[in-house]
Amino acid sequence: MAKINFGGVQETVITREEFPLEKAIDTLKYETIAIIGYGVQGPGQSLNLRDNGFNVIIGQRKGGKSWKKAIADGWIEGETLFEIEEACDNATIIQYLLSDAGQIDAWQQVKKSLTAGKTLYFSHGFGIIFNEQTNIIPPADVDVILVAPKGSGTSLRRLFLKGEGVNSSIAVYQNATGRAYEKAIALGIGVGSGYLFETDFRKEVYSDLTGERGILMGALAGMFEAQYEVLRSNGHSPSEAFNETVEELTQSLMPLVAENGMDWMFANTSVTAQRGALDWKGKFKQAAKPIFEQLYEEVASGREATRVIIEGSSPDYREKLDVELAEIRESELWKAGAAVRKLRPKL
Repeated sequence: MAKINFGGVQETVITREEFPLEKAIDTLKYETIAIIGYGVQGPGQSLNLRDNGFNVIIGQRKGGKSWKKAIADGWIEGETLFEIEEACDNATIIQYLLSDAGQIDAWQQVKKSLTAGKTLYFSHGFGIIFNEQTNIIPPADVDVILVAPKGSGTSLRRLFLKGEGVNSSIAVYQNATGRAYEKAIALGIGVGSGYLFETDFRKEVYSDLTGERGILMGALAGMFEAQYEVLRSNGHSPSEAFNETVEELTQSLMPLVAENGMDWMFANTSVTAQRGALDWKGKFKQAAKPIFEQLYEEVASGREATRVIIEGSSPDYREKLDVELAEIRESELWKAGAAVRKLRPKL
């Protein structure tokens, strides 16, 4: 394991140099890994594990869209694709990758298969940390671990196929066998992580919920809408407003920030852009930080989890979601975006 200096703070990270794929395969050579759920994370993690040489099966409710997607991805009914209960019975490692609401619904079914010495794997700490609301309480004689890729399942798979990887956090909640930590590392390497960093279930879920609602999605979408609407209200065309708000950020600037850092970006723009951005940065921080503090407190208190469980468990949740997403999709901002994307040149 390597000690890396992150801005003056020493952290332990695990890379493929310290724990190569061959070691990961050897660590899990007697294990059968069941991926439960084939929605967001399931496809990417399972396909990467399969391609890396691990023994993988899929557990999914039969006949639905995800079942058909699994068959299209090469999983074979009765050989590597089973209904949830049968997959759990056949596995020694159960990767519990259903949605948070789905995990609550399927828990009693999965729990029956958690015999002594098995491993229960999560990619999100929600079900465990908020177990007073979810009732997900594993038996004491199983390992409970977490590997949380810091990106979507689609990105995990796409980068894997390019020979790259999404960074992942790892954690151990229960170590019944004494091997939980090494299994977490092996699975983290197996699913295609770039490197692994240590956390615990509580920190993972608090940071994840804050990030999703904050800069990764909620705040980003809100800021897009705010700037676009101001530009439009001042007479700018939809294409100009979209290019200045979304297109330049996503297609030009963010890849450079990812490669070189924000200071490099400031240093490599005109003095006009440089000075203005640096002067306004503090104002945006001052405006946004109280909202982030409020958000984190809502997450840490459990109130956000309660709200999500209630809303996500509603029978008409999908219908309401479709209405919300249609409103975004049909807004002028994202209609302009669809038109701009079609115009992107292929050189």
